[in-house]
Order: sequence, then C-alpha cells, then structure tokens
Amino acid sequence: MSQATLSLSRARYSLGPWARIAALAVCALLTLGPVIWTVSTSLRTPAQSFDLPPKIIPTHPTAEAYRGVFDQIDVWLLALNSTLVTALIAVGQMVTAGLAGYAFARLEFRFKKPLFGLVLATMMVPLQVTIVPVFLVLKSMGLTDTLLGLIIPAFPTAFGTFLMRQYFLGMPKDLGEAAMLDGAGPWRIFRSVYAPLAAPGLAIVGVLAFNYHWNEFFRPLILETSGQNYTLPLGLVSLQGNLGTGSISVVLAGVVLSMIPAVAVFVVGQRPLREGITSAGVNR
Repeated sequence: MSQATLSLSRARYSLGPWARIAALAVCALLTLGPVIWTVSTSLRTPAQSFDLPPKIIPTHPTAEAYRGVFDQIDVWLLALNSTLVTALIAVGQMVTAGLAGYAFARLEFRFKKPLFGLVLATMMVPLQVTIVPVFLVLKSMGLTDTLLGLIIPAFPTAFGTFLMRQYFLGMPKDLGEAAMLDGAGPWRIFRSVYAPLAAPGLAIVGVLAFNYHWNEFFRPLILETSGQNYTLPLGLVSLQGNLGTGSISVVLAGVVLSMIPAVAVFVVGQRPLREGITSAGVNR
C-alpha cells in the first residue's frame, strides 16, 4: 500500500469520530432548540418576546410571566389533578402489563395466540375512533366529568403487554420450573420469581405511561367539563387569550411549568429505563 493511501486512510479514521460528534451535535441542537427558545422567551417581558433577531439569552430576565400564570389559572389544582391521574395510570399499566405479559409468555390456555393478536391489533385503532363508545360507557356508569373516568379506561395497555411479554420470554424457564417443583403455583411463581426480575421492564412501562398521559390533551378535553377536574394541559388552554395581547411569555411560562414534572420523572427513571432496555437485549 502506497504512502498516499495510508495517509488518506489515517485521515478518514481520524475524522470519523469528529464527524459523528458533529452530526450528534446538530441533532441535539435541532431537538433542544425549541425547548431553549421556550425557556428563554418565558423569562422575557412581553415587549421583548418578538425581538428580531431573537436573542437566546434574555437581556433582562424576569419571572413576571410565571407570576402571570399563577394569577390567571389555579396551577396547583391542575398539577394535583394531573399528578393523581398520571401516577395512578402508570401504576395501573404496570400491574396490567405485567400480569398480561406473563400470561401470554408463560401460561398455556386456549386461543392464546389469537387473543394476543387481537391485543396487538388494538394498537392500530386510533383513539379518536373509540372515544365515543368509551364516553357512552362512562356516562352509563356515571363516571363522566370525573378523574376516575380518565384513570380506569387507561389501565389496559397493548404496548405494555407486548413489551412485558417479550421481556418474560427472554427469562430462563428453569427458574419457574424449579419453583414449580417446590410446590409453587402460577401466581406464586409470578409474584416471587419473575416479577422481581421484571422490575426494569415494568419501570419502562411506568415511565412511558407517565410521560404520555401527563401531556395527554384529547381525552380530558372530551371527558371533563368542570374546571375543578381539568388536568394541566387542558387548563393551559385558557392562557391562549394572552396571545391576543402579545403576552406570549405568559403562555410559554405555562408550557415550561408543565414540562418540569415530566422531565423530573424521566431523569429519575432514566437509570431503570436504560437498565431495562439493556437487560432485555442481553436476555434476548
């Protein structure tokens, strides 16, 4: 191999990591750009919100927009409703996904494969298609305009069931067979053997469920009519009136406040989320 070819190969090898870093930096900038602009604008006065060219760092940062949010809506009540709804949904989905995933992975019963296919088929049905039947059922039960009407229908999760089924399939069968020889039944085997090992997978279901339902807007919009039952995304809609007066900082301040719990849950659950994905890959 000639000297020129060796030099070219070395140059390509040395530029390879820098090219990947540059590509990742561009992707990170495109992803975080809107978030940075939102936080920056929420710290400006209404007059500075439309400065051209826009400034990333506010000249005179102020928290006046955040005070405006608390003055116009009951942030604490909305946050309490959202926390209660999303936390119970996350726990409920962890329970139902764990039980259903274990049943489809380890238990033998009639029509198991067709039933699992039916569960997966529900992932293809948009929420807008089922919202009317769900509303009618909840109305007949007296659960419309209640927080329970948001919580209970969200317990079943097709994606969580599929995820946990794959997770349980990756675990060795010897553990369950050894427990069965010791006299343990299916429920004891699940509770004492497989459920503790599936904790990282259940954490994935919980974190994803919390982040999805914390930002959910469509179902609360249809099912809730009283302001005392509004969730935070639905309550923030009342801030749109500030756009007519040019106070876009107040609107974006509300958006920033709504992001904080979801970001906190993701940061806290990042480690089990990463461990769950890694261990699932190793088991497979």
